[in-house]
Amino acid sequence: MELDDRLQALADFVEPGSRVADVGTDHGYLAIELIKSGKADFVIASDKNSGPLEAAGRSLRMEGLAEKITLRLGDGVQVLNPGEVDTVCLAGMGGVLMTEILEAKPEVVKELKHLILQPMNGAEELRRWLYRNSWHIVDENLAVDDGRIYEIIKAEQGRKKYPAPVELLIGPKLWEKKPPLLRHHIEQLLFQQKRVASGMEKSPRAKQTKKYAKVLELIEQLEGRLSW
Repeated sequence: MELDDRLQALADFVEPGSRVADVGTDHGYLAIELIKSGKADFVIASDKNSGPLEAAGRSLRMEGLAEKITLRLGDGVQVLNPGEVDTVCLAGMGGVLMTEILEAKPEVVKELKHLILQPMNGAEELRRWLYRNSWHIVDENLAVDDGRIYEIIKAEQGRKKYPAPVELLIGPKLWEKKPPLLRHHIEQLLFQQKRVASGMEKSPRAKQTKKYAKVLELIEQLEGRLSW
């Protein structure tokens, strides 16, 4: 079993010797890789739907890991007890949904050391939530799979300087590291913001709003970040 680049990027961010919850495990591939690679000593793989969890169970049995990975049926971090794990991985869902999952059981989240997150959308909102809730981003990466670019975020507890709005959109550590896919990532963000501006320009009232002015400002800032 080989992980795709997206899941491998998550696995790469897990600290050796971690106790991990793979929330929304799907087929259990990430959980399996973490145990096989020695990255994790203990993994809970959870999903809110029984179908994916049954698929994960089959994967574990095929790999001979049914005794080493705990499967739990339930919603988000609500299946966890405080202090049971030190790292939570969330992947394949929207950034706003991730914030809702993390807010659902704060007594678990406050005991964590690391969050490793791969939002399908809403990464800006997710980053904003992290910094507003005493987390900060320590690393980020980009992965491509089936022609789509994915953002992977690693966060730790503790307050740090709040990033500028354009860096919340791009990713503060992505801008700092400038990985090979960064230009494509910024171009995609620029396309999305221009599409928002185009939609607002159809309404004279919308063009008078602060939101429209902020979109134009972000477009200008993104264009400025295309060369370094």
